[in-house]
Parts: sequence; C-alpha cells; structure tokens
Amino acid sequence: MTRRAAHQAQARRKALRIGAGSTIAVFAAVVVFVPMAPGWPAVQRSFFNAEVLQRTFPGLLDAFVLDVMIFAWSAPAIAILGLLVAIARDLRSPAFFPIRLLATVYTDVFRGLPVILVIYLIGFGIPGLGLPRPWNSPYIWGSLALVLVYSAYVAEVIRSGIDSIHRSQRAAALSLGLGHGDTMRFVILPQALRNVLPANMNLVVALQKDVALLSFVGPVEIFRQAGVYKSLYANFTPYVGAALIFLIITIPATRYADYLLQKQRQRQG
Repeated sequence: MTRRAAHQAQARRKALRIGAGSTIAVFAAVVVFVPMAPGWPAVQRSFFNAEVLQRTFPGLLDAFVLDVMIFAWSAPAIAILGLLVAIARDLRSPAFFPIRLLATVYTDVFRGLPVILVIYLIGFGIPGLGLPRPWNSPYIWGSLALVLVYSAYVAEVIRSGIDSIHRSQRAAALSLGLGHGDTMRFVILPQALRNVLPANMNLVVALQKDVALLSFVGPVEIFRQAGVYKSLYANFTPYVGAALIFLIITIPATRYADYLLQKQRQRQG
C-alpha cells in the first residue's frame, strides 16, 4: 500500500469514527432530553400509543394497497406522456411550431400550479359535469391530475437530458443518413434517458408520497384511513403508522436513486 492510499484509508476511518460519534451523541441527547419535556407524557399517549398502533396498522396496510394501485397505473402514463411532451418540445421544423408551443404551454401551466390545486380542480370539477359511472369516479380524475402535473416535470427532466447530448452527435447521425426521427430514437434518447434516470427516480419517490393527496377528493387510501382511525380512537398514532409505511417504501427508493446518481458521476468521471 502506497503512502497516499494509507493516508486516504486513515482519513476514511477517522471520518467514520467522527460520524458515528456525532450520531450517537445526537440520539442520546434525544433519548435523554425529549422525555424530560413537561408535555412528553401527553404527546406519547397521543402520537406513540402502541395499543392503537397495533389495532390500526393492519387496516393502514390494506388502505396502502390503494396507494400502490394508483401509483402503478399513474407511473407508466406519466412516463409516456412526459416523453412525448419532451420530444414535442425538441421538434425543430417550423411546421411543428404549434405542437412545440402547445407542449411549452402545457409544461409551464402544470409546473406552475400546486399539485393539490390541480387535484381539486380536476377531481371535483370534471365529476361535477354529471358524468355517468364510472366516469365520475374520483379515482380516475384524481389520478389524471397526478399524471398531468408529474408529466410536466418528467418532460422537463427528459428535455434537459436531450439538451445535454452534444449537437455533434445529432449532426454525425444525420450525416450517416439517419432521419430526424431515427436520430432521436437510436442516438439521442438512449443517452438522454440514461442521464436523467436518477432525477426521474426522485420524481417516482415524490409521486408515491403525493398519491396520498387524492384523499381530499374521496378515495379511502392510507391517509384518509388514518384520519378515520384518528377520529375513531381520538388519537394521532394512526398518522404515525401511515408515516412508517411510507418510510418503509420511500427510503429504499431514495437510496437507490442516490446509488444511480453516484454511478452516473463515476461514469462521467
């Protein structure tokens, strides 16, 4: 082992010791000082009641299945619509200017509106037209609101990936006889999508959490079910149980997104 490698290994060990020591100190301070607060017994009964958590956790898991279902049918629609909008914004021919303008307006509008506002407008507005079942379902229109908002963000992420590909590659593909469509399909998009995968993974994590916002327009998913249990038991512990379920899902996904980002940085050198 060279002197430089030995120095780097020693520095890593020192950093690990410092990190472990500071983490232990923070947790110890929380464990010692928080229970000393005058209102801790009341907070413990209201938010960390083990008996209430045991009774409500199975029901929360059942309700979370609906969150997963909404996510499962929304995510592919978001990916497809976001890709189409990104490609539309990259069209270069003057003949496609109306399509490019429409894609630009779409991304500007839905990126500029809060998610909850779009859910309210679509989730209550469209069923208010008096449509027959199942077209008045809050599941459908709430999911559509999520698709419209997140597709705008995904489109911008993909467009940034497209813009990151050097124009010389596009010119080289055209010089080899590829058309604009084939250049985008076989040269630009494969690289662009690989470059933006970590950023889109973060949007996937955010989508999984924002599915809970659909509870405001009717679906009894995990957040609304936690509210039902809160009223039934006069206790906030079901919300803590719902938070734990979300963390079980989102933390591994977040760590995977960080792993992909680290791999991308290593690949780009």
